[in-house]
Amino acid sequence: MSQAEVFKNFTIAVLLPCLNEEKTIASVVANFRAVLPSAQVFVFDNGSTDDTALAARQAGAVVKTVREKGKGNVVRRMFADVEADIYLMADGDLTYDSAAAPLVIAKLVEEGWDMAVGCRQDDESEQGGATYRKGHRFGNWLLTTVVGQLFGGHFSDMLSGYRAFTRRFVKSFPAQSRGFEIETELTIHALEQRMPYGELVTRYFSRPTGSTSKLSTWKDGFKILKMIARLFMVERPLAFYSVIAALLIGLSVLLSLPLFSGYWQTGLVPRIPTAILCVGLVLTGVLALVLGLMLDGISINRQEIRRLAYLATPLLQAKKEQ
Repeated sequence: MSQAEVFKNFTIAVLLPCLNEEKTIASVVANFRAVLPSAQVFVFDNGSTDDTALAARQAGAVVKTVREKGKGNVVRRMFADVEADIYLMADGDLTYDSAAAPLVIAKLVEEGWDMAVGCRQDDESEQGGATYRKGHRFGNWLLTTVVGQLFGGHFSDMLSGYRAFTRRFVKSFPAQSRGFEIETELTIHALEQRMPYGELVTRYFSRPTGSTSKLSTWKDGFKILKMIARLFMVERPLAFYSVIAALLIGLSVLLSLPLFSGYWQTGLVPRIPTAILCVGLVLTGVLALVLGLMLDGISINRQEIRRLAYLATPLLQAKKEQ
């Protein structure tokens, strides 16, 4: 089946979150319009101080402004405002390969995925062939590994911003993130809802001269790690609080060993304050476990609500066969 046949029954929206991308946004819009002529391109401007909005509008994009700062806030607004069957999200900095967009969407439709991720690979044609910074590469590997251990799944580039989604995914996604943690939340949403997903290798280019990144390696890295911890607590409360309970009870047992040793030798309990501390740690651990059990029921209920929202949206394949 040709790509034209794959796309003919679907409305496609290209979503480009932007902040001060005047130098690149016109080229990005033009590139996506060229490879996806039937798609509508939306640029969501996050309060740029340059002429990003004007350049995007002149290039043929629909431009909207989001006042709340942060990529997560922009994605939240994009998913709420735009109606389409397929959503393709990229950045407005000319680093993602627009030529790969038809293939990404075709795989989404043909494989029955709800999310297709374009994994970044250095463009070897550029000088040095290292467009993807080593610090970002290591941080991505570390955070992707942590998510894999906590939530399962098999992602190689969890933080890629080049993704395609079905309407089912978009309209069941809560979008709580405010900043660059949004890719982490998107990934965990797919894993927690056990949605079909896949990855494709796409070229990744260097930013053009004069274009600057808004991503802070350490600051945003810690925010992403914080988001992972928060989502683990919210989505897997029993596992989260069980770990806390085990640590508290384990510490209590460790501190109580000398007390038992003294009791066996003398028949007396030495260091009463330590004994009280041990009891307190055990009680706190038990309370943490009970809290985890209670929140686990709430978490299951929340997941069921998101699942029902997902199922209430028409299946992409059904429209394909019309």
